[in-house]
Amino acid sequence: MGNLLQTTIELTVGLFALLILTKVMGKTSFAQITPFDFISALILGELVGNAIYDNETKLGTILYSVLIWGMLLYIIEWSTQRFRKTRKFFEGNPSIIIQNGHLNRREMKRNKLDMNQLQHLLRQKDAFSVREVAYAVLETDGQISVLKKQKYDQPTYEDFKLKEDPVYLPVTFINDGVVDWENIKKAGLDENWLDKQLYEQRIDHYRDVFYLEWKYDEGIYLEKM
Repeated sequence: MGNLLQTTIELTVGLFALLILTKVMGKTSFAQITPFDFISALILGELVGNAIYDNETKLGTILYSVLIWGMLLYIIEWSTQRFRKTRKFFEGNPSIIIQNGHLNRREMKRNKLDMNQLQHLLRQKDAFSVREVAYAVLETDGQISVLKKQKYDQPTYEDFKLKEDPVYLPVTFINDGVVDWENIKKAGLDENWLDKQLYEQRIDHYRDVFYLEWKYDEGIYLEKM
């Protein structure tokens, strides 16, 4: 009877400890599961599971294990928010799998993605043929984002006999006040162009910009700090 009571107490404490930890870490961890988040969930479950069903493990050990692991997770989450260079290591980067309607075989190989898997992911986005897709981005959580060619989008341009315009992918130029000069260079632009855009928005410095993206046909979209 005593063992049953102890197991009940440990299960209850373990449940609420994990619940509090997930609340502290924030809701985005549920919507965007990165490889690091997946490993963290496995380890947390293993820690609490072993602690509960090990008769020699005390209640304090469960709380201590959850607390230490929670602190490590919090430190890593804080570092990814504070230092942009750590994001690539812990969260990874999105990969462009289809670009300008063509398969990027190098990125597919790097992400261990074969055609059957890609077609499966595309069908989940209502794209039943690669020819329908202008751009496809493999996100860090394993999901795929699809930008269809205009003639295959709904409603289709062919239905209205409209001229088909080229499709352009938005490019991030500033994120968290830091300029991605490589993206600007690839877009054929330079620092003078960027300074002019910020001047027109009455912004004195890059660090005053939270997010800035650019599309060839639509110009810039900007959010201030």
